[in-house]
Amino acid sequence: MSAYRVEFRNVSFKYDNEQPWVLKDCSFTVDPDESIAIIGHNGSGKSTIAKLMNGLLFPQEGEIFIEGMEVTPETVWDIRKEVGMVFQNPDNQFVGTTVQDDVAFGMENRGVPRKEMRKRIDETLHIVGMTEYVLTEPHRLSGGQKQRVAIASVLAIQPNVLILDEATAMLDPRGRKEIMNTLHRVQTERSVSLITITHDLHEVIQAERVIVLNKGEIWDEGTPREIFAKKKALREIGLDVPFITTLKDELEKSGIHLEQEPLNHEQLLEDLWIYHSNM
Repeated sequence: MSAYRVEFRNVSFKYDNEQPWVLKDCSFTVDPDESIAIIGHNGSGKSTIAKLMNGLLFPQEGEIFIEGMEVTPETVWDIRKEVGMVFQNPDNQFVGTTVQDDVAFGMENRGVPRKEMRKRIDETLHIVGMTEYVLTEPHRLSGGQKQRVAIASVLAIQPNVLILDEATAMLDPRGRKEIMNTLHRVQTERSVSLITITHDLHEVIQAERVIVLNKGEIWDEGTPREIFAKKKALREIGLDVPFITTLKDELEKSGIHLEQEPLNHEQLLEDLWIYHSNM
């Protein structure tokens, strides 16, 4: 058994032999219980990494391991028992005639006993705030509600690796925050490895580690604080940084030098308090 939940070894991928590499020689690991954000400009290879993890694609070069199993056409169904994936467009994941049917679908394929299925349906719909819609037809839901159900459907199969590919993009800011806080709680309670592919800086800040992609290669990786401290370089490759780090730059210009890179307003206020206390 591998020590890693996910391991990419020198992985390269292209969609067509005539096209350039979408991913080039990518190597990284994801530990059990770890929360990782993968960021990069459009076309940097983020979604390709997600599809490779789930066996929707296979690399032309290199190897990918999930729970110590190499991802191959022969192992793909075993891999998908370990990996749950939520896409940006929830309509791509709906198969049931009602919300409860859709949440049950993945469990039925895995032979989960009906009593356990009922329990998981109730639990996961409660987690995402959709209990009252249990008998609703999916096409009657709003985009944000559909996304909540898609997340519940994946949580119900209890994967060891949960991938969110821009999965909160259709939610409003409040809903996005609620869902991500919930998923981080579930990650801790169930020992899930959470991989978030996102443009949302608040989601990036919540991760334990950030992997930055640029032109198909791993440009850098580190904690959110370490990554956003390189704000000038990030902007040069077309990525944004949190407003709070821009505010820190303005404070620096005014002669207020803070020791750390704050990631939210609370950290900035604490750092300012320390700064003034030391004056």
